[in-house]
Amino acid sequence: MLLHAIFFFLVGLAIGSFLNVCIFRLPRRASVVTPGSSCPSCGHRLSWRENIPLFSYLLQKARCRHCQQKISWIYPLVEISTGSLFAGLFLRFGISPPFFLNVFFCSVLIVLIVIDLNARILPNPLTIGGTLIGLACAPLQAGEILGVAEGNYRAAYLFSAAGSLLGGGTLWLVAELYYRIRKREGLGFGDVKMMFMVGAFVGVRFVWPVVLMGSILGILVGGIYIYILKKGSRYELPFGSFLGIAAMIVVFWFR
Repeated sequence: MLLHAIFFFLVGLAIGSFLNVCIFRLPRRASVVTPGSSCPSCGHRLSWRENIPLFSYLLQKARCRHCQQKISWIYPLVEISTGSLFAGLFLRFGISPPFFLNVFFCSVLIVLIVIDLNARILPNPLTIGGTLIGLACAPLQAGEILGVAEGNYRAAYLFSAAGSLLGGGTLWLVAELYYRIRKREGLGFGDVKMMFMVGAFVGVRFVWPVVLMGSILGILVGGIYIYILKKGSRYELPFGSFLGIAAMIVVFWFR
């Protein structure tokens, strides 16, 4: 069991390296396939020795070997987080259909969390594409997550669709009410589309805990951040990031 968990941690490190590419390129509408990885400061094309997940960062002392510019700590954090999530999901589900589906789900969440933190956007290919995949693969999420018997395809699709509509619809309603009362946007539509996706994966049972925990995290963490740095009431919080963290908590601990 331990060796399997270590194996999936290492696999997660490699996938985390690809997720870093997605995080950097998707907001710029660039291909995540070509060209190969390069230094974001000088454009130097990375060799395989400079592109080993986590270890290259440590060996190069967090600097580009070509221009000596510092490499953001976000890169190794994403890789370690992905590896830890993969190992944790294996311990949670074993090698099973829910394991592989939630590996995909949590990988998408990691990308959305970091992009929202950096750029305050939630790319459509991830939110809309993720929603469609979550709905299509609902039977794989039956059991502990959706709360329906495995093999009950009709109930699985129903619970997934209901969770998607409830999650996205609730945020849509809140955003609309906020705009009508305050005459300015309080939630971006990217957050709404993200909750359509999250609801499709966690279903109608757990979509409310995601919204509740995401809101609490946003109020507590965001409020403290705004207060300390004196950002002001109009500062745009990355609500999608808090929703993503809450969704991962639900996948791991809610049964």
